[in-house]
Amino acid sequence: MRRTVGALLRKELLVELRTLESVPGMSLFAVTTFVVFHFALQRSSVDGDLAAGILWVTLLFAAILGINRLFVADADQGGFDGFLLAPVERTALLVAKALALLAYLVALEIVAVPAFALLLLGPSLGQAMPQLLGVLALGDLGIAAIGTLVAALAVRTRARDLLGPLLALPLLVPIVIGGARATSPLLTLGHAGDPPTRWLLTLGLYDLVFGLIAYALFDFLLED
Repeated sequence: MRRTVGALLRKELLVELRTLESVPGMSLFAVTTFVVFHFALQRSSVDGDLAAGILWVTLLFAAILGINRLFVADADQGGFDGFLLAPVERTALLVAKALALLAYLVALEIVAVPAFALLLLGPSLGQAMPQLLGVLALGDLGIAAIGTLVAALAVRTRARDLLGPLLALPLLVPIVIGGARATSPLLTLGHAGDPPTRWLLTLGLYDLVFGLIAYALFDFLLED
């Protein structure tokens, strides 16, 4: 299975590098949103709860763009049929797609977090960066698991561009809440403290639950 996942993941990343369909759009959306907030709030900087909320909501909506495109090429160009005919484990496609989406999210945050700090953030990120990366990693894992499951469910429907976000957003709200609550102390002037442990545990548990759900349901979604 490892070789299959590796081959599929390599294909996903090469396709993205050649077409640039997901990551540039996600990054541009995030930066544009931060610019809009910069002028709309009429404040020189934000911190604390407001900063954490802006960061996580923007990352969530940017991630939706990548989720919507995750399985489109497979559905339109016969990729599903070719994969079903191959003598490999079906779960390999789930893992490869989730890892590809995770890579897209990391690339997005490499662009979005510095832009957020430059345009909106009051406190410096230097001291808080290691802990912020940990919180972002937990959030990314949950978004990747839920996004892959929802994308596989919505891609075969006529209104996939509408159905995907409608299904994904309610499931991703707990990740935004947990991520924002865990990030808020890190974005407070004077660096108020470490991320609350209960929110980190909540994010980890949520990631685990939906990872297992995606693993259990993906074979049925793929065959249907």
